[in-house]
Amino acid sequence: MAESTPTSSSPSSAPLSAGLKVGYKLATESFDPKEVVRQAVAAERAGFDFVEMSDHYHPWLESQGHSGFTFAMLGSIAAKTERIGLVTGVTCPSYRYHPAIVAQAAATLQILSDGRFTLGVGAGERLNEHVIGEPAFRGVHERHERFREALEIIRLLWQGGYRSYSGKHLQLEDARVFDLPEQLPVIAVAGSGPASAKLAADLGDGLFGTEPDASFISDWKGRGGSGPVYGEVPLAWANTEGEAVDAVLEKSRWALTGWKVMAELPNPVNFDAASAFVTKADVAGQFACGPDLAKHVANGQQFVDAGYDHLVAQNAGPDPDGFLEFAASELIPAFRALTPSSS
Repeated sequence: MAESTPTSSSPSSAPLSAGLKVGYKLATESFDPKEVVRQAVAAERAGFDFVEMSDHYHPWLESQGHSGFTFAMLGSIAAKTERIGLVTGVTCPSYRYHPAIVAQAAATLQILSDGRFTLGVGAGERLNEHVIGEPAFRGVHERHERFREALEIIRLLWQGGYRSYSGKHLQLEDARVFDLPEQLPVIAVAGSGPASAKLAADLGDGLFGTEPDASFISDWKGRGGSGPVYGEVPLAWANTEGEAVDAVLEKSRWALTGWKVMAELPNPVNFDAASAFVTKADVAGQFACGPDLAKHVANGQQFVDAGYDHLVAQNAGPDPDGFLEFAASELIPAFRALTPSSS
């Protein structure tokens, strides 16, 4: 499928240091772009190892009210920070973006951040990818075919030189990414089943997951997968449990609809309807809510036991600055101290 020969040697993917890492999920759908950048700078001061950002066109719910352009915000964050890692969680490189654009954007961001960028990628959600109209956002099998082709194109372009590619779904003609970093970004592939485990093992440098499912990680490793494993830990910090639960119901109840719903609905109004029957009990069953450190640590422990080594604090609470203070003094040290349970 590929043509041409690289005109320069291919950079290698950037290595990540050993040990459990703790990140902060920036709620790009709940805050305007300048506030997202401010929180990223504050997260570095608080001691987080990395920040993760979704890459959406729409918010999940109308009540969230925002959805800035992630790569622009990441560029601003790179300029305003010094050490914190930057991660997309996750970018779909096969519909709204052509993979050639993602390859160029990720390479540029890796240069601007001095090697701090990780490209998290996934097969996408209709919420964001349907906006271009064509091609249609089809069934799971075709999405995975397109996703594989997209990753092959990104890998091809990162080899350097002029490149062409002729796939079933995606094409590339005489394209070259002129500015390649000395170390390429790590590509972490999101998924939840055998097909995505194989794709991640074949073309990724790491894994992204949202559930503490040890079998998924084991499957990925059994297929030859290796590298960092990112897991989003659902929590909502507030001064009281009730405040935290109410905040989740207002802006984050979409997270309880399940992946089959999250991947398929086209607009925020549909998620409003689908999540209208989520109760406070439902929220408390999935999110660690309130100020109790032990609850949050217990949630994190499930992910560590499943095999995750990068824990992402996905805070759905109403007070980001209060959470960052809590994280600096209590949560980050507690998460870093976690080890797999002996059982």
